[in-house]
Amino acid sequence: MDHPDFKNTAISSFEKYLQDKVLVKQEHLPPLLEMISFKSIQKQEFLLSKGDVCEHAFFVLSGLLRMYSIDKNGKEHLLQFAPENWFVSDRGSIYFSQPSNYFIDAIEDSMVIMFDRSFTEKASSISPEFRNYNEYLLQNHVRQLQNRINLLIGADAEKRYLDFINQYPDLFGRVPQWMIASYLGITPESLSRVRKALHKRNP
Repeated sequence: MDHPDFKNTAISSFEKYLQDKVLVKQEHLPPLLEMISFKSIQKQEFLLSKGDVCEHAFFVLSGLLRMYSIDKNGKEHLLQFAPENWFVSDRGSIYFSQPSNYFIDAIEDSMVIMFDRSFTEKASSISPEFRNYNEYLLQNHVRQLQNRINLLIGADAEKRYLDFINQYPDLFGRVPQWMIASYLGITPESLSRVRKALHKRNP
């Protein structure tokens, strides 16, 4: 069981996020905060494994998560990093109640808030601000996925890497090079060459 101080800190942090970022009104907060749960996880601990039905979305209060798949040859394909104030989940598994093809685990010791589909439905019904923000998150997620597909299909390694820097500007030093390479769909050796070439042009 997590320490009460952790729970109080988590509630306060998520409440501030809902007010400042999502613009949820104060009177709408109490019933929503009653529906969330909290978890502290250690580095390499799993929140979701392949074959499980994903029942929660995760909001990262502190730490760093990743979402990835493993192919039949045992190779990892990293779909998303989730640092502080990011959400991560298998939306398809949650919505359609189907076994997930993905893993979500912790790159660092992390604290997360967990909420299920009923939270999103209730929040959207009582708070127009939350409903609008959730729609924005969904559409932005689709936009980012389309951009990633386009980059993976047609962009060279350098362009993919520059897009990664723009998407995750604060992850350097927190993520090993092989994970970044997995996210970019290139080898660690190719990533090293790209970084060296960029450094020579921009010392």
